[in-house]
Amino acid sequence: MKIGLIGAGAIAHFLLEEINEKRQENLRITSVFVRDREKHHLLESNYGVKLYTEIDAFLDSEIDIVVEAANIEAVHTLLPAAIRKKDVVLISIGALVDEELLAELNTLANEFNRRLYLPSGAIGGLDLLQNAHVLGTVTSVSLTTRKPASSLIEETIEKEKVIFEGSATEAIRRYPKNMNVSIVLALAGIGFDETSVTLVADPKIDKNIHQIEMTGDFGEATFTIKNNPLPANPKTSYLAAMSILGTLKKIKQKLLIG
Repeated sequence: MKIGLIGAGAIAHFLLEEINEKRQENLRITSVFVRDREKHHLLESNYGVKLYTEIDAFLDSEIDIVVEAANIEAVHTLLPAAIRKKDVVLISIGALVDEELLAELNTLANEFNRRLYLPSGAIGGLDLLQNAHVLGTVTSVSLTTRKPASSLIEETIEKEKVIFEGSATEAIRRYPKNMNVSIVLALAGIGFDETSVTLVADPKIDKNIHQIEMTGDFGEATFTIKNNPLPANPKTSYLAAMSILGTLKKIKQKLLIG
């Protein structure tokens, strides 16, 4: 499967290393869309890709799927055009708090018979949540996210401090850069308004910790995920990067689990 990559940041480099450098079976990044060709010109010789600065030329290159690994702005400006021509893996999921954009991408995917893939990112348990809610009988979903205090607040604290409690809708509005996991959780389950979120600033931890609890007719489930950072960028979850590669590998698999 030939992949077109939008972006050249930490996650893009992770994918280039894991796919092109280590030669993942049946996967190859062949085209990369960037804003500044001169800044990223070494990608061509280092990874055997072709750089593009025009979106139409990028989309018309010999690629089977587009992976967005840039930012929310790129989702708004580039994804509507991309999904008209190719299936898309969307990483900057924070863009989907814009309900109009989400509706537009969904409409375009249906109109042009495309698929929009949302990797699970820094959390897990989404397959269980989707299966448990297949009959609409999950009654509650909650997410408690604990982050190092210095990444959330400026004041110095000695004990953990709850800085937000409310719906995923409000959490995303107030903390758009910190609550991406609540977006995919809400989309997979009972919706933004019904998903409960608690955000905790903790001075005694050095990594992000997500705890998901759900109840319904199926029973109860609890997941705790402690994320190590991506070695090349401490602000990025290692698991989030891995989930993109996992999504790509599953697309062509004949044996599907879950």
